[in-house]
Amino acid sequence: MNLEMVFGNFPILESENLVLRKIEEVHLQEVYTIYDNDKIFEYCGIIPKHNVQTVSKMIGHFDRDFHKKSRVKWGIFQKNQSNKLVGIIEAMDFNQKVDMVSIGYFLTEDDWGKGIATESVRKLVKFLFEEVNVNRIQAEVMPANEVSKKVLLKNGFIKEGLLRQASLWSGKGVIDLEIYGILREDYIHLK
Repeated sequence: MNLEMVFGNFPILESENLVLRKIEEVHLQEVYTIYDNDKIFEYCGIIPKHNVQTVSKMIGHFDRDFHKKSRVKWGIFQKNQSNKLVGIIEAMDFNQKVDMVSIGYFLTEDDWGKGIATESVRKLVKFLFEEVNVNRIQAEVMPANEVSKKVLLKNGFIKEGLLRQASLWSGKGVIDLEIYGILREDYIHLK
């Protein structure tokens, strides 16, 4: 795994309709709009944030985590709408022993159902396999989150199983999680 590709200069990823790039303080209001919406985090282990100052600090934490080489959060920006922030996608839990990484994502409610999550995941998967040289990408999904499961399946992920009462998620308590994964060999066969 070539972590320098992730944590050297902040990687900017571009697809047909989207640019995945760094979230900065100038995006505070857009980030706040995401974190202030309870519906967005119904199936996430994230507690919504209803305070602008808290979200401002979080943007600083995104930068801190990047410099600690523990997690990278990209803003998902639409090319055709004057670079509007429509969501966040992240890569975390980099396990160099087995060349594995976990991903997660969420969008503004107004942008649900437009294929943005599918396109973002496709671009991130391509980057992680082709440039970072990971062998496995995985995502944990609450069983009721049908939409997120479809996004993963469209991108070649396989449901590997159900982890019963396996995690403590903020605001949710102890929950079951479905695990989805894709290996480099699966990705190569999809191309």
